[in-house]
Amino acid sequence: MARYTGAKCRLCRREGQKLFLKGERCFLNCPIDKKGAAPPGVHGRRGFRRMSSYGEQLREKQKVKRSYGIGERQLRGYFEEAKKTRGATAELLLRSLEIRLDNVLYRLGFALSRSVARQLVNHGHVSVNGKRVDIPSYRVKVGDTISFNSKSFGIIIVKKSMEADSLSTKWLERKGGVGKMVRMPTREDIDIGINENLVVEYYSR
Repeated sequence: MARYTGAKCRLCRREGQKLFLKGERCFLNCPIDKKGAAPPGVHGRRGFRRMSSYGEQLREKQKVKRSYGIGERQLRGYFEEAKKTRGATAELLLRSLEIRLDNVLYRLGFALSRSVARQLVNHGHVSVNGKRVDIPSYRVKVGDTISFNSKSFGIIIVKKSMEADSLSTKWLERKGGVGKMVRMPTREDIDIGINENLVVEYYSR
């Protein structure tokens, strides 16, 4: 699947808010804090233009894709699955994204960004219940334990995450270099500036 390889700060400026794609820099040296969230390009924003309903839905869908680092086909697949499942489609969609292994690794504080977490998983540095898993979209289940492989603790990125020892969510537990999913996340647990209902509306057109 093709991945965006350009400047990540452009994506945040295009969506008009921080998407936290670059780890520490998003907190310490973010261009949005210095120059504002004008869209990228030579001319930036020229005056105020009212966005259509379709435009609002599209922008929210793009935010989700860029925040979680997934493609169009993947996101539509998550939506179709959520639509067929009993419950609120919008919340089920976000839940499916949150329990991805790369996102869980990020939420546990084992990686400074989702892109770094995805790279660690792809390179085989992460284990679930003691077994190596190299699929970023792997869905973590309640009771699963997530840890780094023994040979991975020498990696600088892993060492840095171990020193941080930060955890920003209540549906996960972390003790040192081992994390555990204790329950499914609810909407209140997901601190992301996205209106998921607009994403559902976009795909329901």
